Order: sequence, then structure tokens, then C-alpha cells
Amino acid sequence: MRLTRVHVDSPLASGSEIALPEGPATHLARVLRLGVGDACVLFNGDGHDYAATITVSSKRELRVAIGEASPVDRESKLQIVLLQGIARGDKMDLVLQKATELGVADVRPVHSQRSEVKLDAERAEKRLAHWRSVVASACEQSGRATVPGVATPLALANALTTLPADGLRLILDPEGALGFATLAIDPIAPVVLAVGPEGGWSPLDREQLIAAGFQGLRLGPRILRTETAGLAAIAALQARFGDLA
Repeated sequence: MRLTRVHVDSPLASGSEIALPEGPATHLARVLRLGVGDACVLFNGDGHDYAATITVSSKRELRVAIGEASPVDRESKLQIVLLQGIARGDKMDLVLQKATELGVADVRPVHSQRSEVKLDAERAEKRLAHWRSVVASACEQSGRATVPGVATPLALANALTTLPADGLRLILDPEGALGFATLAIDPIAPVVLAVGPEGGWSPLDREQLIAAGFQGLRLGPRILRTETAGLAAIAALQARFGDLA
């Protein structure tokens, strides 16, 4: 029987006993109705799953005894960094969830000229916490024990200065010079994939991306929505160069 996996954002050590944070505790006790003696699996993003058994379950706390740590290797050899124009609400959640399931290594949300979502400092902080919880939940479901990073949202020009210095940089473009049939990738270098928001990249955005070394990649003859384009490209890259066989 497959055990429930729960992400815990804190250190885990075999042989110790801890009280789970409110979110995981509520999920195990109230949603799944687990109680004392029931088993589960914890992970914190360090690349291991930790066997655990519930020892205390009350209204005030849920405690677990942590058992053996097992290394988990479900990470793709292809390091994909998704530079994603911020999309509205559920669309952004969908992109983050499915990109995590497909093995993306890192996500960089960006504000661009045509972004329809405007976040002040307080909203950006809350949205970032929500996005990271979406990614952690996707890791719980997909079996990943390494949690992809989700960076603080930045303006596109600022985000471009934070990207890995090496590797291939791609922007989806129906008229792009590159195609999947002839695409060549350094297997040990990252691939940065730039996907625009609902309104697409503006001419100024494209100028900035091209100046930063991005090349146009043809995904097909059709124009895809932001919540489709990046996921389709990630899946295609993983199928050709990664671990989707």
C-alpha cells in the first residue's frame, strides 16, 4: 500500500520525534483521519523520504516518530529553469503544479510589460508563499523529494540578471530558428525556458530576452496559451533530452 507523503519545511532526523506544523498535521489527522500507530512518509526537500509513525494525535498537536531515511532519485538529469510571466490565479497554480510533476528544477516568476497581474510587496509575499505550497504539494503527489525553487517575483530586466550564466536560453516562437528535431543541448548545463504571460511578450520584452542570449524555439505552428506553452515545451524537452521515455 502506498503511504501518504507529507512535506515538512523543517529539519528531519532518524530516531527523533517532532510535532508536525499545523498544515501537515491537519491534513493527516482531519482530512485523512490517521491516528496513533498509523504510518506516513515525510520529506523536506533534502532528497530523502523519512518513514514516520504517529505517536500522539490530539486537538493540540500531532507528533510523529521519524524512522529510516531513504534516498530518493526522481530528479531529471535535464536542469530546466522556467522563466514564467506571471499569469492570473489558477493558471499560475496549474503551471507550477504541472511543471513540478514534469521535473522542472527552478521557477522564476517575472513581471513583464503585458502582465495582467500587479503585485505590491504584501501581495507578492503572500502569493509567493502560496506558489511554494503548490510546488510542495505537487512534490508530495509526484514522489519528488527535492523541491523546486520558486523565486521572488521580479521585473523581467532584473530577473534576467539572476539567471545561470551557462546553458541554453530559449523563448518559444512559432518563427524561431531552432526546432526540436535539430536542437542540441549540453547535458550538464541548464536550459532556461522563457514563457510569456497571457498577453505574451511585448516587443521590449523580446528585445531584452534576445539581448540576454535567448533564442527562438519553434514548438509548432499554433500559438499556445501561457498555461499550455511552457508545459508542452517542458514535456517535449524531457522526452528528447530528459527522463520521459
